[in-house]
Amino acid sequence: MTMPLTLALNAFNSRQIHSPITTKRSHHLAGKQIGILLLLNQSFQLLRSGLAFSTASSSRPLKSRPSSALITASRRIFHNCNPTFLPNPPDSLRTTTKMGLSKEEILSNPHTAEDPYLYLEEVESEESIAFAKSANEKCLAQLGDPSKTETYERVLKVLTSDDRIPHVSVLGYEDGTGDMLLYNFWRDSKNPKGLWRKTTLSSYQSPNTEWTTVLDLDKLAKKEDISWVWKGYVPLPRSLDPESGYEPNSPTPKGRVTRVLLNLSRGGADAIYLREFDLLTESFVDPENDRGFSLPEGKTRARYKSRDVLLVGANVGENALTDSGYPRTIREWTRGTAVEDAPIVYEAEKTDVSCSSYLADETHREGGAKYEMRTRSMTFYNSEYYLKRITSDEEGDFVKLAIALNTDVSLFGKWMLLYLKEDWSSDDNGSDRVFKSGSLIYVDAQNFLDYSKAKGEGKEEDISKAACKLSYHVLFEPTATTSYDGYSATKNYLILDILDDVKQQLKFYKLGVGGGPFVAVGGDEEGQLRAAHASGVDSKECDLFWLTCSSYTQPSTLYLADASKCSTEKSGDEYIVRELKSLPHMYDSSNLEVSQHFATSEDGTKIPFFMVSKKDLVLDGSNPTLLYGYGGFEISLTPRYISTVGISWLERGGVYIEANIRGGGEYGPDWHQSALKKNRNKCYEDFIAVGKHLIESKICTPTTLACRGGSNGGLLTGNMLVQAPDLFGAIHIAVPLLDMKRYHKLLAGASWMAEYGDPDTDDWEQFLYKYSPYHNIDTKRDNYPNVLLTTSTRDDRVHPAHARKMVKKLWDLGEGKNWPVFYYENIEGGHGGAADSKQEAFMTSLSYDFMWRALTSTIPKNE
Repeated sequence: MTMPLTLALNAFNSRQIHSPITTKRSHHLAGKQIGILLLLNQSFQLLRSGLAFSTASSSRPLKSRPSSALITASRRIFHNCNPTFLPNPPDSLRTTTKMGLSKEEILSNPHTAEDPYLYLEEVESEESIAFAKSANEKCLAQLGDPSKTETYERVLKVLTSDDRIPHVSVLGYEDGTGDMLLYNFWRDSKNPKGLWRKTTLSSYQSPNTEWTTVLDLDKLAKKEDISWVWKGYVPLPRSLDPESGYEPNSPTPKGRVTRVLLNLSRGGADAIYLREFDLLTESFVDPENDRGFSLPEGKTRARYKSRDVLLVGANVGENALTDSGYPRTIREWTRGTAVEDAPIVYEAEKTDVSCSSYLADETHREGGAKYEMRTRSMTFYNSEYYLKRITSDEEGDFVKLAIALNTDVSLFGKWMLLYLKEDWSSDDNGSDRVFKSGSLIYVDAQNFLDYSKAKGEGKEEDISKAACKLSYHVLFEPTATTSYDGYSATKNYLILDILDDVKQQLKFYKLGVGGGPFVAVGGDEEGQLRAAHASGVDSKECDLFWLTCSSYTQPSTLYLADASKCSTEKSGDEYIVRELKSLPHMYDSSNLEVSQHFATSEDGTKIPFFMVSKKDLVLDGSNPTLLYGYGGFEISLTPRYISTVGISWLERGGVYIEANIRGGGEYGPDWHQSALKKNRNKCYEDFIAVGKHLIESKICTPTTLACRGGSNGGLLTGNMLVQAPDLFGAIHIAVPLLDMKRYHKLLAGASWMAEYGDPDTDDWEQFLYKYSPYHNIDTKRDNYPNVLLTTSTRDDRVHPAHARKMVKKLWDLGEGKNWPVFYYENIEGGHGGAADSKQEAFMTSLSYDFMWRALTSTIPKNE
C-alpha cells in the first residue's frame, strides 16, 4: 500500500474532492491490490474534479539527500521536459510516420497490421518530447493560454484557498496533556508543493488553528533539486513500537507514532522514493548513520512488521516485478541490513498482478488477535489470501482461506468479514446456506481458519468437524436497488455505506457484548442525495469519527461525531458532537437544483444519472450540457461537491450530468461484471443512451452536448468519438487507454486484463478490437466533433503513447478533412495530470474552456 487510507482521503479533500469509495472498501482490500485500486480511484477523483490524469529502480538505498548522480539525472530529465515550446514540426511530420509509411499505406492497414507509431511509446525520447512540445505549442496557439483566463484564476484560488477544510489524521497523543496529535498535508499559493504539519485536537476545534510545520516539501524540493510530489506515508503502528509509549487497554489513551515511511514521487508518477521519517526529531532517518529505511524510485509497497522490520515489495533482485510492474516478492527487511540480503518470504507468479503482506493487530477489540496476511493477486479482481494467527508463545502456519477468488477479506476483533462478489454455495462455505453475491457477511476468524485448513488438507472428517463450528452472520444483503459500498470503523462500531438507487445511506452496527455478533443500532432510513464519509478518529481507542458531508451544490462540512450516540430509537444526526469546519460556497449555486433520472439502454436496462441544472431550465435544446462518465473497476459515481465543475461549467449556465453506467459499482458486483470483457459494449451503449435521453428531453442537442472522461473514462470517451461522433459537439479524452491491441504491454496495462480481456488471445478478434478507438477511426468521415486529448509525460500507469498515437493518427488520416483535434501533454503530473495546484488549474481551465467554446461556436478552426 502506498499511503494510509485516511491520508489518501485527506489528499483528495485538500482539493475538496471527497472519496469514500476506495477508502471504505479498502478495509477489505488491505491485503489485495489496494495500492493499485487506491491510485486508480485517486486519479478517477482528480479527473472528475476537472483535471486530466503518469520506472526504473535500482536496489541501492537512497540516502537522506539524493546522490549527486540522482540529482544530475533528475535535472537532466526535468530540464529536457521543461514545457517551453519548439518550433512547429515540418509538414512531413504530419503526413508520414516514423516508419516512413505514407498516408495511403496507413489507410490500407487493417486492425491487425503493425503499428506505424510505435516510436511514440518511447516516453522521454527526443522525438516523443519534441512531438509533445510542438503539439502543446499548437494547442495553446489555437485555444489560448489557460493561465490567462478567468477560469484559471478562479480555479487556482479555490485550490489554494485558506478556506478549504484541513482534513487530519490522528498519530497519537501529546505527552502530559493527552491531547490528540493531528497531522495534515496542505498546499496553498505560498506552498504549491505542500506542507506536512501538525496541531492538537483542542487547537483544531478553535476558529484559529495553530499549526506547526513538520516537513516543508517546497524547501525539500529546492534543496534536493527534485520536483517532489507528496504521495502520503505509512505509519509505524503504536502497538508494534516499544518506543511509542502505547499502553493497551489504558484508561486514558497514550502513546504516539514515532516513525513513518514517507512516499515521495518525482514529478507526480506512481513510482515513489521511500524514506523513513522520525516524528520526534521531525527529520529523515539517515540510512547510513541511523540505519533508516530508504529505497529508490519504484512501485514499492512497504509496511512495518515491527519497529525494526519491514514487509516490503520492491524492485530488488531478479524477477522482482510482475508483468504488470508491481511487486512479485515480499521480503522481511531488518533495519541496518542491505535490502538485497533480506530473505524472500513470499513469491507470486510473474504473470500475476502483484502480491502484498501486512500485519493486522485486532487485540484492542474484545476477542481479537494479531494476524499476518499475505495476498497473491492473480488478476485485478481474483486473489488468494493466506492468513496466520500470531500468538505470544508461537506463530502458527499460514492457511489459504477457503473462499472464492474474488472475495474481499478484512478483520474486526474476533470476526472475519467477507464481501462476496458471486453467490457462495453451501458446498463451498460449509453451512446449509447460500449467500448472495453482493452480501457482506462475517464469521469467527479462528473457526474459519480451522475450516480452511481442513479443506486445504482434504480430509472429509476434519472438514465436517470444522464446518460444525461455523456460524455465519449477514450484515448486508443486496436488493434490486441497494448495494454495499464499503465500511468505516471505530473501536466498537462498523459504519456501513449503502447505496439505494445510487443515493447514500449510513448504517451503524455495534460489536456485541464480549466481542460477540454485531447489533444494528441505527442510521439512515432512506437514501440521501449527498456524500457522507465517515472515518474513525482513532479506531484503537475510541468511537469518535470524522464525518464529512456534501452534495453537488452544498459545500463540505466536517463534523466530529460519536458512534456510541447512535440509537435505533432516533433518526437523524444524534451522533454528531459538533461542527468543526465548513467550506464556504466556492461558486453561486443559489439557482441550481439536483435531480435524478433514468435512461433506457439498448437492452432495456434502466441507467440512472444525476443532473445539476438551473431551476428555470428552458427545454429548447440550447443548454450547453456536459456528460461525465467512468463505467469501470466497480467505482461508483455518487453526489459530492466539485467546486471546479461549479466554477467552470454550472455558473456559466451549463448543465452537468453524471451517468451511472454499467461497469461501475452503483448496483454491486453484478452491475460491474455485466460490462466486463466481451460485454464491454454495455457501458458504451449505456452512455450513448443517456446522451440520447438528454437530446430527446430537449435539454440539449448534439451541437450543445459535450462528454468527458479520464483513464478508463478516457477509453469511454474515445469510443464515443469513434462510435457516436454525431451525438456530441465536443469530447475531452483525458489520460486515456485507446490502443487496446497493445495496452497490456504498456506500463501497468497487464493488470487490467481481467477488466478488458487479453489481446494476445482470441479476445482481440472476438471483441477487443471493436472497442479499441485507435483501430476504429472512420476514414470515410468528412467530419468529427471537436476533440481535446490530454495526458502526462510522467504518467507511469496509463502510457502517454495511447493519447500520442491516437492524435498523430487522427492528424495524419484527417488531413484535408474537418477533424478538429487538439492535444496537450503535461510534462509533469503523473496519472493525476498535474503535480501542483497551478498545473491543476491550468489543465482544468484548458479542458472546460475548450468544451464550452466548442458548444457555443467560439472555438477557432483547427488547421
